[in-house]
Amino acid sequence: MNRKQLPLLVIFLITVLNVKAQGCVAIRHFSSCVGNSLENNIIGKGDFQLGLNYRYFKSFRHFRGTEEEPDRVTNNTEVVNYSHSTDFFLTYGINKKLYTSITIPTVFNSRSSLYEHGRNERNTTFSRGLGDIRLGVGLWLLDFEKHTEGNIAVGLGLKLPTGNYNASDIFYNVGPSGEPQTRPVDQSIQPGDGGLGFTLDAQLYQKLSNGIFGYASGFYLVNPRETNGIRTFRETLNPILENEAITAVPDQYSIRTGLSFTLSPTLSSSLGARYDCVPVKDLIGGNDGFRRPGNVLSIDPGLALNQGNFSFNLNVPFAVRRERPQSITDLQTEQATGSPRHGDAAFADYVINFGVTYRVYNTKVKIDQELLDEFKK
Repeated sequence: MNRKQLPLLVIFLITVLNVKAQGCVAIRHFSSCVGNSLENNIIGKGDFQLGLNYRYFKSFRHFRGTEEEPDRVTNNTEVVNYSHSTDFFLTYGINKKLYTSITIPTVFNSRSSLYEHGRNERNTTFSRGLGDIRLGVGLWLLDFEKHTEGNIAVGLGLKLPTGNYNASDIFYNVGPSGEPQTRPVDQSIQPGDGGLGFTLDAQLYQKLSNGIFGYASGFYLVNPRETNGIRTFRETLNPILENEAITAVPDQYSIRTGLSFTLSPTLSSSLGARYDCVPVKDLIGGNDGFRRPGNVLSIDPGLALNQGNFSFNLNVPFAVRRERPQSITDLQTEQATGSPRHGDAAFADYVINFGVTYRVYNTKVKIDQELLDEFKK
């Protein structure tokens, strides 16, 4: 890859932002184990990349299938989740093609509802703290010197159960005599899921014309553990929810694709689509326990700014299609009773993702600094 080609590539890669789940009660915060963006993974031998990515959303619109239930908001019976999460990450270049990464997430979540507090008054529960740490390694399959206009990377990751999956708070009007009780908060705001997980991911880019690149990326999180032993108390709401009395540890996946456009030597934009999903059934293990399956299709615009060793990016995916499919409980109940059953879930309209990264170059590799100096011009 020559010096004139690298700046354009770097500008494109900065716009390929975090692979994070769209805001949704069904879909918990998660990102790939091997780095949060393509740009973070284009890294020279001995280089470090330090950064943080912040995500915010408010979920409140209820869907059953793909049909929204606007009366929930009108009647003030909607569940409202506020989610603030920050990923601190470090990526290291082992050589020109192989890299490794560690991501340390923290979360602050709140959940306001009626049905969890006796249905007569709205109250709020909270959770905060360390999430599930991710470790990973990735490999670019093509030689950058020979393939200057496109490449593809594959990666493997490990998700450690470091986050608290039994975070608890006070629930009101739920005791035998209507007294408050301390219980685990809802699965959607737990900092961790309690499972040792594995990720498979891939990412690629391809130059289409001057200043325009195509990109695609995605990951699949495999959670072999079926349930984590934490009681949900859902069986107290309805006897048919007996098989949802314990929290599940579900799989999750995300896919992104789109185009990136160079606007100036330091500014670029992107426009694409993303699909985030918690499936009804896992790839490995059983499917007992409580989960809210759901999926979101979003339009995903983004902006990126590169200044010296720093890069800043912002993207705001907004949902165009939301679905809460039938869960295992729904399907089993419908089959047993002959009556239709379809649970609901709350989703966000949009998500705010903001990231800052700082690259520390290996001083023994002088060519990287020379290329950076040319880029600054």
